[in-house]
Amino acid sequence: MKRVLTIQDISCLGKCSLTIALPVISALGAETVILPTAVLSTHTMFKNFTCKDLSDQIEPIAAHWKAEGVHFDAIYTGYLGTREQIGQVKQLFHDFRGEKTTVIVDPVMADNGKLYPAFDMAYVEENKTLCAEADIVVPNITEASLMTGMEYRETYGEDYIRQLLLKTSELGARISVITGVSLSEGKTGFMGYDRETGEFKLYQNRRINAVYHGTGDLFSSTFVGELMKGLPWEEAMRIAADYTARTIEVTLENPEKPWYGVDFEATIPELLAMK
Repeated sequence: MKRVLTIQDISCLGKCSLTIALPVISALGAETVILPTAVLSTHTMFKNFTCKDLSDQIEPIAAHWKAEGVHFDAIYTGYLGTREQIGQVKQLFHDFRGEKTTVIVDPVMADNGKLYPAFDMAYVEENKTLCAEADIVVPNITEASLMTGMEYRETYGEDYIRQLLLKTSELGARISVITGVSLSEGKTGFMGYDRETGEFKLYQNRRINAVYHGTGDLFSSTFVGELMKGLPWEEAMRIAADYTARTIEVTLENPEKPWYGVDFEATIPELLAMK
């Protein structure tokens, strides 16, 4: 059985980060080890949430794992709250990366042309050094534009995304994938670039007009789980895109009208049947 380490925060209520990564990757058949970077009472779309930073626990936990001889087939990072945590995670890469370990970085820090309120350009620069350590990076358009210095565009064509991918690839990862790529009305998906082969891969599926917290985490976690099953990266990404869209669709049909996350629990059986 493959073993995946995922490093990100845990929101006790809210369906994002580790509360998505752990069940989804596990359901897809990989042992999932978690390293929480912080514990929040809810995700940040709620008011008055509490937050406990766990930076002081990362190094002792890693030291214990090293003493136990733990190894990982993949290390997958999501939201990291501080530049200091990025430095700690880079050290984890060095300590636990074997010859066959795949490192996947989702540089969660921005969307819709803007950084999240907790971050600044110094954080962007530090995140670039994290991406340089990765085998696969999966930024959205905003994150890729910030890290490469390219202009952020809300309206774009395929040439713009190709250039953005080439610039992102220069950060160091073999495979760069930009998510949330919409090249025609009513469509969305991803475009990826494999630096070793020089190939671009584009996938577009139906765009569903709804926005929910945690869908990026659902996409990345599904991708990691499918990748651990031995699928080519582009196939794993395609399934992740289709599953995320299907889950949004099912959530929209829920008469209770959930607002803070998607009903991925209801669609996991469909995920397991996807090919």
